Amino acid sequence: MNPKSHNISQDRNSQDRNEEPEIQVAIAILSRQSKFLLQLRDNIPNIIHPGCWALFGGHLEPGEDSEQGLKRELLEEIGYAPPVVNLFGTYPRPGVIRYVYHAELSVDIDDLKLGEGWDMAWVSVEDIQTGECYSAIAKQVRPIAFPHQQILLEFVHMGIGYFRSSVLG
Repeated sequence: MNPKSHNISQDRNSQDRNEEPEIQVAIAILSRQSKFLLQLRDNIPNIIHPGCWALFGGHLEPGEDSEQGLKRELLEEIGYAPPVVNLFGTYPRPGVIRYVYHAELSVDIDDLKLGEGWDMAWVSVEDIQTGECYSAIAKQVRPIAFPHQQILLEFVHMGIGYFRSSVLG
């Protein structure tokens, strides 16, 4: 499968017109047995998507490529980085470029250590479709961050790997 492509140089040219520089982030679709590992972001008003479920990942450091940045962020956030990640797509939006990777998570959730965020959980395709998921730690249903929900819906719709046969029929 070829990752979604986009002419990033076109986006970078916008910086020459005195617009805000783009933030570059790398995020991971971590899956296992038709479920996705998501992070419940801290409920702090000054962060992006506070109190929402989101994909793991974060901002790239200057000079860092997206795969290196993703693995660094995963080590910081869950203490583990899959040995192999595959670029699923690049999602440019005004002010931000999201590099989205996919990896099968081969370790148990109990072997991960949440270093950032409020909670983490396996989220089903049905949860993604409804746009919300229950958090045992928050003891409430919390929304899935809209851009992350859209990326996950596209991933499932495209029938990546086992989703074509086991989820989409």
